[in-house]
Amino acid sequence: MEKINLRARFEKSGRAVFISHLDLMRTMQRTLKRSKIPVWYTEGFNPHIYLNFPLALSLGVTGRSEFMDFAVTEPTDFESLRNCLNEEMPEGLKILEIFEPLYENKDVGFADYKIDFYSGDDPNETLSLLEKMLSEERIEVDKRSKSKGVVKTDIKPHINVLSAELLGEALRVLVRLPAGLKMNINAGVFTDAFADYSEIEFAKICAERTKILCTDGKDFK
Repeated sequence: MEKINLRARFEKSGRAVFISHLDLMRTMQRTLKRSKIPVWYTEGFNPHIYLNFPLALSLGVTGRSEFMDFAVTEPTDFESLRNCLNEEMPEGLKILEIFEPLYENKDVGFADYKIDFYSGDDPNETLSLLEKMLSEERIEVDKRSKSKGVVKTDIKPHINVLSAELLGEALRVLVRLPAGLKMNINAGVFTDAFADYSEIEFAKICAERTKILCTDGKDFK
């Protein structure tokens, strides 16, 4: 049976941000079934819809440019395919485009995040504390390792703050963090590190993953 590999770029927002990665996979499998597109199933004793996500998204984080790999058994118009899937999508999930993959999953190297910190206090003070943290020689966090358990890890060399500005009552930080097979630091690691350092009990923290990039800095496609 013919197998045509495809990649969907989608958005995960609103109430959907509270769908776990495992439940997201189940949701997408059900969506593909209901859409009645010629989706490709794995072969063997337990056939199932082939589905792969190049980079999982943390629970509670909005995803503006996420990716999902699947396959079909016959050539299909990408726009029609997108419309069919969106008709079956639950609230908060939306396919933005479908195309043939350009890069492999192993090429993922970074992810960009937009994070708004609401402290309830003077945001200028929050900005000063962020600048102070970034000026430290080390920023240590507890990171879980499969082989060593929880270990202290210095994430300072891996944090690339692209901008930090005041936006009303919030401090908005745009940050690029490593992602992929070699090193993965998600938005929660960064926000927890800042909360611990600043000793601020933030009223709210809103995080969005805005972009996934390759190891060479090019947009992942």
